[in-house]
Amino acid sequence: MPSQAATAIPYVPAAPESAPRLVTPEAGTPLPSPVPLMELSSGFWAFKTLAAAHELGLFALLSGGRSTTIDELAQALRIHPRPAEMILTGCASLGLLRSERGRYRNAEISEAYLVPGKPHYFGGWIAMADKRLYAGWGRLAEALRTNRPTTWNPDEQSSLFDGEDPKMLALFWEAMHSLSTMTARALGAAYDFRRYRRLLDIGGGSGAFDIELCRQYPALRAAVFDLPHVAEIAGRNIAQAGLSERIEGIAGSFFGDFPKGYDLHLFSMIMHDWDIDKNKALLRRSYETLLPGGAVAISELLVNDGKTGPAPAALMSLNMLIETEGRNYTAAEYSAWLIEAGFRDIETVAFDAPGANGAVIGHKR
Repeated sequence: MPSQAATAIPYVPAAPESAPRLVTPEAGTPLPSPVPLMELSSGFWAFKTLAAAHELGLFALLSGGRSTTIDELAQALRIHPRPAEMILTGCASLGLLRSERGRYRNAEISEAYLVPGKPHYFGGWIAMADKRLYAGWGRLAEALRTNRPTTWNPDEQSSLFDGEDPKMLALFWEAMHSLSTMTARALGAAYDFRRYRRLLDIGGGSGAFDIELCRQYPALRAAVFDLPHVAEIAGRNIAQAGLSERIEGIAGSFFGDFPKGYDLHLFSMIMHDWDIDKNKALLRRSYETLLPGGAVAISELLVNDGKTGPAPAALMSLNMLIETEGRNYTAAEYSAWLIEAGFRDIETVAFDAPGANGAVIGHKR
């Protein structure tokens, strides 16, 4: 066995403003730190810690200010104290729990978003990422080689929504509702919708955008336009929100005719599902059916025009590879399609939200 002296790589102290660097013993060539690679390669550890804690009901157990020790958690979850200690330590290290004198309690973010029944519950997205997306991402190299999704079989289904397991679809729509609620709130704060009166949410899913935008803009009325079984889900959410008099569900396919009489169209997290030709066709149909003076808003995680990031948009684009025929597009691409469809005065509004980082808006004169 070689001695330590023969194999050690000398460490060269870095200047305060630079990252630590290594020097090879052979030539004294400076090397970047490998720590970022370790962080990237172990990134799934953090996610699975969150997902497992959520599945075990840890955050629900600690809701309302309750706390636990390691032994109390082991007893409550009927697990050994060893993994009980590990999951508590792991969640605390990720900022999901706080610890004081050996007692653990929910951090503010966990209490707000990870407790079932809370108004902004985000657990649906976590469960879907764990139960559906995680396995598909495990076959990412296959998807890259074949240009085919990995979360469903395109030889047996026409889309990810066709013939899918009902339990998995229920997870999907719960996830989309939690993701969309916060995203809609950010969009409504970033762009002034007061000039519009009737919103058509095309492929509106659970109705989260309509509920949030109508709450922010009392004069706005809206309709969720989606497949019949999805419109039913939206109807239940709308009724629960007490907004049935202002928001309706319209059953149909957005690859057919759009309902008329609306001065605002919204595509939220829709166009990343489809290829360029289908998206252009959707925008042409939008322009044809919008009222004069109306607008269309495309809300997405936008890739920058240089196609170097940002990471949330770039990684969501890869998620579209394992799930759909689409990808995440740039604001410049959307702007070009909008102009081609007849829209003018194109603008991009930036904001920070889980499901989108901006909206590209085109106006019909």
